Amino acid sequence: MDTITVQPLQWSELSALAPELTLVIAAVLISLIDLLLPKRIHREWIGILSLASVLFSLYFVVSTLADRYTQAVGGEAVGALQLLNQSYRVDDFALLLKVLFLVGTAFVILISMGSMKDDELPHRGEYYYLLLPAALGGMMMASSGDLITLYVGLELLSITSYILVGMKKNDRRSTEGAFKYAVLGSVASAFILYGMSFLYGMSGSTNLIDIAQSLTTHVAAFQPLIYVSFLLLIVGLGFKIAAAPFHAWSPDVYQGAPTPITAFLAVVAKGASLAVVFRIIFNVFFGLGAESDTEGQRVFSIYNDVTIMLLAIAALSMVVGTTMALRQKNVKRLLALSGIANAGYLLVPIGLNILGNTINASVFNAFWYYLAAYLFTTIGAFAVLMVVSRVVGHEELKGFAGLYHRSPWLAVAMTVFVLSLAGIPITAGFFGKLYIIVGAVAAHSIWIAIVMMLTSVISFYFYFGFIRQMYMRHGQEGKITVLAPQGSVIAICVLFVLGFGLFPNEVMGWLNTLFSIPGDLFTLTP
Repeated sequence: MDTITVQPLQWSELSALAPELTLVIAAVLISLIDLLLPKRIHREWIGILSLASVLFSLYFVVSTLADRYTQAVGGEAVGALQLLNQSYRVDDFALLLKVLFLVGTAFVILISMGSMKDDELPHRGEYYYLLLPAALGGMMMASSGDLITLYVGLELLSITSYILVGMKKNDRRSTEGAFKYAVLGSVASAFILYGMSFLYGMSGSTNLIDIAQSLTTHVAAFQPLIYVSFLLLIVGLGFKIAAAPFHAWSPDVYQGAPTPITAFLAVVAKGASLAVVFRIIFNVFFGLGAESDTEGQRVFSIYNDVTIMLLAIAALSMVVGTTMALRQKNVKRLLALSGIANAGYLLVPIGLNILGNTINASVFNAFWYYLAAYLFTTIGAFAVLMVVSRVVGHEELKGFAGLYHRSPWLAVAMTVFVLSLAGIPITAGFFGKLYIIVGAVAAHSIWIAIVMMLTSVISFYFYFGFIRQMYMRHGQEGKITVLAPQGSVIAICVLFVLGFGLFPNEVMGWLNTLFSIPGDLFTLTP
């Protein structure tokens, strides 16, 4: 019987886990502080401590990325650091995504401060520190090199999200949304676990690299089960990213949840699940079914089928999300449907068949760039919605009527976010879609590029509905007061949306220097 030797963590390796350990320690300490603090002390202090913890974790991630970038510029080979018996990977793929998850979480905490009444959110301390394990779960999903680690991160993110969705007191929609989210989310997790069990049964391992090697060796014997495992996984993960046809929960949950949590689900939870899809496709199913056709050309039958199914789900998500949003008047539901379409856009670079072309980082770079653009655009839009809905008392599109006359800078900021979502030039959203379309054409998937362009054009109708209301309609009189936390988030998001749109080549050049698919996803410790 073979024995498995597990190497203990060294101090140098433990330092690589500093971002995760920061959130773990902070979550435990802050929960104890919240328990011991007298009730007369306002729980906004818990929010400040949670924000500081997230920023401290972000500092460790950025420092590691800066060191790796310096080494890459100097010509050194920078591979993946594998920890905990190769179950946890610290590579540029994970680090770049962790930056987005932590920035998104920090923004969510910031826009929450002072925006909700105590009678609406009685457990304010729990609300703030529960975001820490949620962010930790997303980070674990991005770094997972093993099915067990991946599932632990997934459930950590999911369970805390269920609780956060139902935090609003005496709100029927919040309770209904949390119940629906928990039930359907549990079913989705069961599909994912069932798909993982097939992978384990075929390979005898939970490590992604070992699974890939085993499936490649025995692909002929296990071909039907490989398809079954993929379908089960994509059904479960399709729910997590709100991709059609697994999207029905999204509008109800987004509408019922507190607005900052809606932003968290739209960006961090969706991004973490997409990271898992990316990791599984490239570490497990990439290049499966290699054989020679009648003309002697090398083909990859299983991988080809997997990419076609992913692109089909992406196309369906774009069409369903865009068409359903055309008649939507509730802003949170509209942004939920927009999120379904954007899940389709983000699936395209993952689903492109890059074999037969040069294997490079372009698909991930386009994926990361668009996810970053979507993060700043979406969180900025939700922050504006929070300001407007607090004044008008509802979340309908008509609440934006006459916004330009009441708060010109807020209207201009929302205009920037809307133009980015629509994909108008000089915004981050435009170049994000452009890079994905160019990648699709380069991979000879012209049909999906056409679907992207058509759905983007159709989406102009409901996105420009915000502009009609803000500039061409009369609304309530009086100026709108913007709280400092929401105002700072809106301003930062505007700067990044325009900055990414004005200097896209600089961002992509930085990504090209730092990341490569063979070097980051397929290598062990150098």
